[in-house]
Amino acid sequence: MKIIPAIDIIDGKAVRLKKGDYSSKTIYHSDPLEVAKSFEAHGLSNLHLVDLDGAREGKVVNRKILERICSQTSLKVDVGGGIKSIEDLEAVFQAGAKQVNIGSMAVKAPDVFSSWLERYGPSRFILSADIKEGFVAINGWKTQTAYTIDRLIALFLGKGLKTVTSTDIAKDGMLAGPSLALYQHLLKQFPSLETIASGGISNLKDLEALKELGCFGAIIGKAIYEGNISLKALGEWQQSH
Repeated sequence: MKIIPAIDIIDGKAVRLKKGDYSSKTIYHSDPLEVAKSFEAHGLSNLHLVDLDGAREGKVVNRKILERICSQTSLKVDVGGGIKSIEDLEAVFQAGAKQVNIGSMAVKAPDVFSSWLERYGPSRFILSADIKEGFVAINGWKTQTAYTIDRLIALFLGKGLKTVTSTDIAKDGMLAGPSLALYQHLLKQFPSLETIASGGISNLKDLEALKELGCFGAIIGKAIYEGNISLKALGEWQQSH
């Protein structure tokens, strides 16, 4: 199982939110590149980068930070937040992103997302299907849709979708454990998909539980920044698993 540390960006700084609430942000570092370098130094090879400014504004805002991280580290970066046009998509790929997370566009313009899957290949994309009270939420988690996660995923299975990340928004930033039932459901319902867990991970036992379920990866944010899990421990866990 891949360990995928997260960096969320607002105003050029590394921050974390609680339950997606922008008013609850905590600033952890003024330079996201330094945070990314610390991940790399501890043997981690992946990074989940979220442009929260972009998610709020509906366009890519922090492209330069993505470019700095991709050019100055060897991390495999997946990026999300505000990618709604072919121009934004091309921009983040050119900046060095290996994969792009698509959430709002998958709901609002499924035909466009399907065309992107076909044009660039499914391996370049991750469907970001984040859950609030049982339904998919978009627009930086501000808008609850009528889609269940199963219904949204089903739209793209025939288009070659390979990977899905899902956050139980009620768990995000709370350090109260991941939504194991959600991932167990996804793994049973869609065994062909690479399922990445996100939200609530607070210790190494949570990682063991997700690995035992069969998750492809686990995104970790606040647990790192609050010191619940050390980067040394994460690096060692990744090397031994």
